[in-house]
Amino acid sequence: MNTGRLEAFSDGVIAVAITLLVLGISVPGKSSRHSFAHQLLHQWPEYAAFVISFLTIGIIWINHHSMITRLRVADHTILLLNLVLLMTISILPFATDLVAEHLEQPVAAAVYAAAFLVMALAFSFLNRYILLARPHYLGTPLSAERRRQILHRSLTGLVPYAIAVPLAFVSSYITLAICAALAVFYTTPAATGRDIRDG
Repeated sequence: MNTGRLEAFSDGVIAVAITLLVLGISVPGKSSRHSFAHQLLHQWPEYAAFVISFLTIGIIWINHHSMITRLRVADHTILLLNLVLLMTISILPFATDLVAEHLEQPVAAAVYAAAFLVMALAFSFLNRYILLARPHYLGTPLSAERRRQILHRSLTGLVPYAIAVPLAFVSSYITLAICAALAVFYTTPAATGRDIRDG
């Protein structure tokens, strides 16, 4: 099938997921014990989780666009793998709310990092299938070496996320810091050594 509908549907799902993130930021209520400014500052985990998740979903959208625009056509397996990827993206608002509300709970931080890990795995599986199993679907042929380089870049986030999950039981703040560092790292094209059009 043509990739136009696949990309349009994916863009819609990603747009909804990234919009839902802001709903997890609550407005402080009235309190006689603390000032309004103090309450706002006390909610910093909500702001941090929002920024990390927003940047990460935004990066996935950029990379997904690069991946899909390489294709001439898509088969049934690509559609199914893409649905799995979108499912993992859709769960991120829940994981974000969870860590924002319960950062002191190791399980919440572990679930947050695990959600990113599963999303990264889903993206890598789809990218691997396209580049290695269906290279003839590409609009512009790429050499085997170039396809391996692109695939290797999509795998670089797996190890830090995998480390961040168990580290949550040592310190939730370390896990949050790892997720934040990865989000910042991937917003810098120079850090990944690639152009946005190059996937």
